[in-house]
Amino acid sequence: MPTNSTAAPARRRQWGSETRLTLLPTVHPAPSDRTIALARLAIVATIVFWLTYVIYTIVRQFINNGTESFRFTTEAISYVIVVTFLTFSALMYLIARHGAYQRFRAHARVPRAELDRHFAENQGSITVLVPSYSEEPDVVRATLWSACLQEYPTLRVVLLLDDPPFPTDPDAAAQLAASREIAEKIQSELAAPRERFGEALATFERRVQHGGTVGLFELDDLAEHYLWAAEWLENKAASEQRIDHVDEFFVTQVIQGLAGELQLTADALGAARDERMVPPTARMRELYRRLAWTFTADLSTFERKLYTSVSHEANKAMNLNAYIGLMGGNYRPEETPTGTVLRPVSHAEPGDLAIPDSQYLLTLDADSLLLRDYCLRLVYLLEQADNSRVAVTQTPYSSFRGASTRIERLSGATTDLQHILHQGKSYYGATFWVGANAVIRKAALDDIVETETEGGFTVKRYVQDRTVIEDTESSIDLGAHGWTLVNYPERLSYSATPPDFGSLVVQRRRWANGGLLIMPKLMRQMRERRARGETVPWTEFFLRVNYMTSITWASFGLVFLLAYPYDSRLLSPVVLLAAVPYFLAMGSDLRYSGYKFTDIFRIYGFNLILLPVNLAGVLKSLEQAITSKKIPFARTPKVRNRTSTPLLYVLAPLVIITFSGFTFWRDLNAGNWGNAAFAAFNLILAGLAVVSYIGIWNTIVDIWLGVTRPLFVERKPKKKKEEPAPKSTELDWRSILYYGDDSGVHTKVRDSLVFAEMLPPAEAESEVRS
Repeated sequence: MPTNSTAAPARRRQWGSETRLTLLPTVHPAPSDRTIALARLAIVATIVFWLTYVIYTIVRQFINNGTESFRFTTEAISYVIVVTFLTFSALMYLIARHGAYQRFRAHARVPRAELDRHFAENQGSITVLVPSYSEEPDVVRATLWSACLQEYPTLRVVLLLDDPPFPTDPDAAAQLAASREIAEKIQSELAAPRERFGEALATFERRVQHGGTVGLFELDDLAEHYLWAAEWLENKAASEQRIDHVDEFFVTQVIQGLAGELQLTADALGAARDERMVPPTARMRELYRRLAWTFTADLSTFERKLYTSVSHEANKAMNLNAYIGLMGGNYRPEETPTGTVLRPVSHAEPGDLAIPDSQYLLTLDADSLLLRDYCLRLVYLLEQADNSRVAVTQTPYSSFRGASTRIERLSGATTDLQHILHQGKSYYGATFWVGANAVIRKAALDDIVETETEGGFTVKRYVQDRTVIEDTESSIDLGAHGWTLVNYPERLSYSATPPDFGSLVVQRRRWANGGLLIMPKLMRQMRERRARGETVPWTEFFLRVNYMTSITWASFGLVFLLAYPYDSRLLSPVVLLAAVPYFLAMGSDLRYSGYKFTDIFRIYGFNLILLPVNLAGVLKSLEQAITSKKIPFARTPKVRNRTSTPLLYVLAPLVIITFSGFTFWRDLNAGNWGNAAFAAFNLILAGLAVVSYIGIWNTIVDIWLGVTRPLFVERKPKKKKEEPAPKSTELDWRSILYYGDDSGVHTKVRDSLVFAEMLPPAEAESEVRS
């Protein structure tokens, strides 16, 4: 029977949403020679058409007409700059996808037996860190289960709850209480298979150690254990809720996917039994270990806001840093007047908070799900001799199939395109850490840690929190210390995409903020590498620059093209030809990822209505550069209910549509046919995007909320004016002993038996002395 859930009901499926639930292959098909040749041809064609445009149109105009006017000269120069930057971004897309095709063709999947053989001798521990802030418990639970069912020898899973620890709102308190119970409940559910397979492994190893032989009887026992595990997982899958497509993925791919593999192994053992063939003892031991390791994850929960001795800065990076900074230590919680402090103590003292160190870390977003062999394959990659300087590896996440809304489907399409591009960046050494599901070598983080003291307590920063794209800046820090990053060329991780325009605005505005601030650090890194005698390929440099700053120039460039009536003589069919390879390649990649070729037009309109959001993110970066004040981290809402959109981002797409219509009318009357056609194109696609991805009714509702919300102010009950209490003449000795002064500016110390122990009465004290 399905488990009870407090989750909101599934979203109503829209017309035009995605009905396909079948996943794309885990291993990318090897591209043909023709595909790679066309990818190279697209790169060459883009460069040739751009050069042809600059020479044939711009240079010819100056040769024929000279600098006929300052306005025309300014227009020509600015138009060439805009076209060049947009063409450059298109070229980087084509280069990255070419690199991805090269990697897909060269990749060979490591056989399972080789993985088992490697981890029989190498069992480096890994800690999975799942930062969570006000997430729905059902979402977090699925993520933790996908981490716990990793087939890895030494695995710890830690939920880093960042919610306020003492909420006054009843709903928030109930959600926090449910989140705190998740780890314990999962650990309890795993008890039965953990005990069974741990005992089976110990029994097998004792038998082998005492000279016992491995025969058909042992083969039957092992097959029975695998069948039991598969059945246990199937029973668990049957008890799970299936409200939406993410739940469907969790049940079918995470739980039943593992059950299917275990069932297949049991069938293989049965087939070997029928042929009266027994695998070698070493292989039998590996198969027993696989069962034991799969169900032995150690789960716990950590809340940094319960302790005043760690940073409480409101962002995901410091949530991670707080825990990583404590790893490898033993601590005693100590009550102080300002809260609980973690005091380092000797490991020999019992009853304290021990936080084990780990060779590897996996930072996993609370809305991401991993397939069963994620940790096994990525750690295997890190432990190869030629990868000793690889700090971070991951499979860039893919989107869940079966999105119930049109905007979730299209944002998923852009996510799957990014998966391809990130794979290509690895081919050119230009990989960036995408924090959703990265496996990190702990030694690399120790290399880039920055330590400072705040309020008398040590604060360690492994992952930079200067910007809201902390993983991008940390990639630069790792490169400056000689570490590299690699993307694993398979689809092994999946993450949720925003299901409505309101949540998408929050996500994309955050993504657009920070790249400009990191650019100086990238330039310093490049100079330092050249000073060390390293060769920095131009492809790596350009791909990195484009990744961090393309949103800036693409946004401003598009604003110029939309708003300014350029001279029609600057327009040419050749400039459109320069964009054709990019759009054809994107359409091909969309089909490759299971979407439609015509989605290129939907993505264009989608990006048009996101233009104000991207501009807002860029302006926030400029604001931070000027004021040196950190921009607050805005978490992407992950709820099944719709997130309302701020008024500015609802009105801005309507302004774009209106202005495009005005531009079309103006240029049509002026006979400026090229500009008129461009304006009509923008008008149609932006209008369709508003209707499809925001919705007419949602637009009206969000405008109404944006206009009326400031009119409603919650009235607070009037407080009666209290007479000032007479100043106490009693000395506040607790505050003086803790703070060191009696200035009165500090928080009053509470009467705590931890801070000051009560002595026995004088009579009892005298008796003790006698």
